[in-house]
Amino acid sequence: MPHQVGYCCINLTLGKEKITTGRTLRQASFKQDTKLERTSLLALQNATDLVKILKWNMDNNVKVFRIGSNIFPWNSEYEVTQLPDYSTIAEYLHLAGQIIKQSGQRVSFHPDHFVKLASSKPDVVRRSLHDLNHHNWIFDMMNLPATYHYPLNIHVGMNYSNDITEKFCEQFNNLNHSTKCRLVVENDDKANAYSVKKLYKNIYSKIGTPITFDYFHHTFNDDGLTSKEAAYLAAETWHEYKPLFHYSESKNLNENVSGNPRAHSDYALLTLDDYGLNIDVDLETKAKELAWTLYERNRHDKMVS
Repeated sequence: MPHQVGYCCINLTLGKEKITTGRTLRQASFKQDTKLERTSLLALQNATDLVKILKWNMDNNVKVFRIGSNIFPWNSEYEVTQLPDYSTIAEYLHLAGQIIKQSGQRVSFHPDHFVKLASSKPDVVRRSLHDLNHHNWIFDMMNLPATYHYPLNIHVGMNYSNDITEKFCEQFNNLNHSTKCRLVVENDDKANAYSVKKLYKNIYSKIGTPITFDYFHHTFNDDGLTSKEAAYLAAETWHEYKPLFHYSESKNLNENVSGNPRAHSDYALLTLDDYGLNIDVDLETKAKELAWTLYERNRHDKMVS
């Protein structure tokens, strides 16, 4: 079965109409918003626009989509139920879930890099636990099943060591039950961090958390595995659930520039090799749905040629 491909977080076409889920406040402005009125309004606008983006996906047959993580500005600093517009926001999230299920979209979250469950700083750990449970709560408000079909993807976020591994697994057990049922971990693009092999041996084998295979990251940290071997090893960890992988290409190569070799290109010019696996894929390209459109067109052209 051909792999399904989607895009991440931002729709550039709708963005021209100011439709976005990333409205936020500067820290100083947030601190002045003592009654959370401005914060609540922005969250409501973000939730409203999430529905519009999901409808665009449905109309354009997008089956895989990563939801942006900033629907609720500064969410670690308050309880969402405190927001004046909470009930209306909840209605829009419920509607978003209905659209997702009706259209068969597979959605996910990928919280920011500051989520570090294994940090030695208690406040960082507290915020990380809160942030993951918060993302899980949004899934719950959408009435989506707490399974790996709707994954919550993170990196371990720190350099590899036995101590970091132990701390990560310990803090995993402090997450809400449904958060644990959605959490998946992704391989890193630096040799001193977590490869697919290290994630399998040190995380999956201990807490059963599936592995998201990132093709591009693997090129920088293969740990002795070919891309095919790593993809199969990661896919094995999803068991009855369809794996969700990440794919991107080099900005330096595709756009003939020099810079950070890990930078993602605007478009994916190749068709990824799914190695015969039945997978879903997030395209992590800067051109978002425009890159998705070009990828699907190129793939179709190759299939009929």
